[in-house]
Amino acid sequence: LKILDYVEKKPQKSTNILRLLLHHAIATKARLIVPIQPLENPENVTIQKTVKALRIHFDEKYHIHGGSKLPVLAFYAIYQLIIDEIKRYRNCSLGNLGSHTASDRTSKSSGDIEILKNGIHYESIEVKLDKSIDANMVRVAIEKIHRFNMERYYILSHIDINKTEIKTIQTLIDETKEKHGCQIILNGILPTIKYYLRLVDDTEQFIKAYSKLVEEDSELKGIHKTTWNSIIRKYLNT
Repeated sequence: LKILDYVEKKPQKSTNILRLLLHHAIATKARLIVPIQPLENPENVTIQKTVKALRIHFDEKYHIHGGSKLPVLAFYAIYQLIIDEIKRYRNCSLGNLGSHTASDRTSKSSGDIEILKNGIHYESIEVKLDKSIDANMVRVAIEKIHRFNMERYYILSHIDINKTEIKTIQTLIDETKEKHGCQIILNGILPTIKYYLRLVDDTEQFIKAYSKLVEEDSELKGIHKTTWNSIIRKYLNT
């Protein structure tokens, strides 16, 4: 508002103001470009080291939005690999990654990650970094199951299931399986990643895929990317 007031009072300065705004916009965009360093000794990378590195990356207190997308990128990187390696995902493809800021109810996608089989919704994965799984979350998933008609729906959280709603949640899961046929699967983020990494042929390829997604994602801030570089240096390049 102060800028608008300034331009109205001094219209001859409008061109300079525009240049200044564009300069700051370009500078902000440049700060988001952080090349992720490659692994120096990929033969030393283990599943245990990788899971530890991801835990640290997810748990860091960034004090800025965007960090909740990190586990989504991790799962997307894993699925990029296992779709080509596991029989269940034959003839499957990954849907495009969408914005992680849209609300679950207003989102036009079935989940954070969508797996299509012959162009039809096959599985969906919803990832929650800082929210426990509750009955309302499951009800939203059920709405999407009826809309998109997939076979499996994963809800993965970094926080435990809400213990006060376990019975309600299980009832919803059982009813959905009986009436629709879709299996709703609840689990922790890191235990699921650890399991999937056992299925991946080469852990180094996962690190490369995750690093590439972190480097290129426009919703992440510079701090998310520089932190991953620091983690690679300290925990994966040793």
